[in-house]
Amino acid sequence: MTASTPENTQRRMVLARAAAFAALATPLGSTALAQARPPAKVAKLAGTLRIVIPANAGGGWDQTGRALGAALVGAGAVDQVEYENVGGKGGTIGLARYAEKYAGDPNTLLMGGMVMVGAVALQKPAVDLTHIQPIARLTSDYLVAAVPASSSIRSAKDLVAAMKADLPALPVAGGSAGGVDHIYAGVLARAAKANPETLVYRPFAGGNEVVDALVTGKAALGLSGYSEFSEAIAAGKLRAIGVSARRSVFGLPAFREQGIDAVMANWRGVFTGKGVSAARLAEMVAAVEAATAHESWVRTLKTNKWEASWLTGKDLTEFMELDLTTARVMVYLLKLKA
Repeated sequence: MTASTPENTQRRMVLARAAAFAALATPLGSTALAQARPPAKVAKLAGTLRIVIPANAGGGWDQTGRALGAALVGAGAVDQVEYENVGGKGGTIGLARYAEKYAGDPNTLLMGGMVMVGAVALQKPAVDLTHIQPIARLTSDYLVAAVPASSSIRSAKDLVAAMKADLPALPVAGGSAGGVDHIYAGVLARAAKANPETLVYRPFAGGNEVVDALVTGKAALGLSGYSEFSEAIAAGKLRAIGVSARRSVFGLPAFREQGIDAVMANWRGVFTGKGVSAARLAEMVAAVEAATAHESWVRTLKTNKWEASWLTGKDLTEFMELDLTTARVMVYLLKLKA
């Protein structure tokens, strides 16, 4: 029997929290719950609403924010929506800009999610999640690992072998440092029994840039949501190796089904400023709920193969607190660097 030491105890706690992180990131049953909600009736939220998207155009947050805006208009909650893209550093630049300009603005929303949580855990910025308050978690999306069509890597087994043999020779492209793509790259490296500290991770502001990095040879492996890779995969520019779900989705094999225990999901949500009143927050929740029942939103979920993952109120606050704690643990465990 191994003696209990402070080091062993700390390691067990880290591993337990890491396991909790993986379970937390997998929204089992969320789709059925969301689809069971009846369409909500909502009063007019504003004539013109602004949505700040802390990422460049074309990525997951941008797609989600613009789909939400269209659904809010369709549901009658607003007349029109203006969009403001402020990309960089996993959403923390946009977060700081939002907190500075719109902290008390009742007509300006902020997109965010797990990528921002991870970026805050890694970067420890002066403006963090305490400067905003959540309205609702909206979607969950699994990660796809893809390689250029010319790559010799054709399966999860090939990927693990390549990572184990020479991890630095396999630069990985994904979203911002500390985000879900970065964390998942570390998870794959550990699954391959490679040293995550030697991981070469190249962050980009959007999925289009990740595709370009793969096609031009700037990266050997890319990680992103299916909606950001689907066109390049269909065009034969990229080859999908695996997906981070528990079972096959998008017509792609899950890493777990290929013998690699690497399950994770990304979530996206919408927030408001810390200075917005509780009464106005309740109106925002009602408006967003009505939008997620609108046909345009449901159609977007289907097109992008996102899972509905509705969560709000105290449950969402507690979810985010655990998410941030476990992201910090994963940054430590995987030795990730900003």
